[in-house]
Amino acid sequence: MKEVQVNFDRALQKVARGDTLSATEIISLLSAGPGEADRLFAVAREIRERHFGSRVFLYGFIYFSTWCKNNCTFCYYRVTNPASRRYRKNREEVLEAASQLAGSGVHLIDLTMGEDPQIFSRGREGFEELPGLVAKVKKTTGLPVMVSPGVVPDGVMEDLSLAGADWYACYQETHNRDLFGRLRPNQDYDSRFQKKFLARRLGLLVEEGILTGVGESPADAAFSMGQMRSLGAQQVRVMGFVPQRGTPMEGWESPPRAREMNIIAVLRLLFPDRLIPASLDVDGIGGLQERLLAGANVVTSLIPPSRGLAGVSRDSLDIEDGRRTVAGVLPVLAELGLEAAGLEEYRSWVESEKERLALLAGGITDEGGHCRRKTAGG
Repeated sequence: MKEVQVNFDRALQKVARGDTLSATEIISLLSAGPGEADRLFAVAREIRERHFGSRVFLYGFIYFSTWCKNNCTFCYYRVTNPASRRYRKNREEVLEAASQLAGSGVHLIDLTMGEDPQIFSRGREGFEELPGLVAKVKKTTGLPVMVSPGVVPDGVMEDLSLAGADWYACYQETHNRDLFGRLRPNQDYDSRFQKKFLARRLGLLVEEGILTGVGESPADAAFSMGQMRSLGAQQVRVMGFVPQRGTPMEGWESPPRAREMNIIAVLRLLFPDRLIPASLDVDGIGGLQERLLAGANVVTSLIPPSRGLAGVSRDSLDIEDGRRTVAGVLPVLAELGLEAAGLEEYRSWVESEKERLALLAGGITDEGGHCRRKTAGG
């Protein structure tokens, strides 16, 4: 116990000096108990304020197809779950929801779908409408757009980039290959992970995410953070597992929320200037405050009511009563001394990160975005 405390204290001291943490030190931070966690969260908030001040970004979420060909053991929308709520929204419905979200004050529209067999079964041809939808949403709302379409063909990724998509989100859930195989049976770990490197090469910002409470160890979580760093993700996230009706993991318990909060805080320490979400999809508005106190600086899964749209982890929580909206979030921010950022501030952050990607592609920065001089030979 004394050794754990020494590692914890040393890790926080190294963070204060800007030193690199060892895997053992990261694990000690992830394992913080209640008293230690308060110190961990305070440091995480200090780092967030240093890079982002009191401003928080807000993301609108449109799950426009809940059909999926995959059979993930944790997911409510797995192909073999008869309990799932299935729908496909047409272009007009998506545009109406996007316009409503834009009018409410969000900074980004996240267009999410399962790996819909109606689309994926036809290869690149099946995706003909998706780039057009991205372009139309961007033109209609004037907002940056994130696409979360699963593991699409390389040519489709190119089409999405050309259509103006700003972000590509595709969560690995875990970087433990054995656990990945249990969570995502018959899916290819490397194909999923490498697709995010392709997105970066095409100029898209990347979001990577993990689940906690699905059988991973603190060492697995620490390893995932290293993989997120190797990816160079601009947005990194964690979500606590919620058991889903009709899945093999229906009988599992949801993990203590302290585990998710510790991971958010450690992510902030390791990725001080990256975006870290506080998702409303696990505990709704009631769980927002603790995620912000742990160091998150993005509120995700804002969903317009009365559109028949669903969430991912909690498909209906706080949606139809209008709580998962900007109006529902602002009082929580104010209570914590935080505020919604201006749209231009978010646009500026996105454009700055895209410029960094372009410099990386040109070989004149390192992975951290620091300038370096090209040699005559390269």
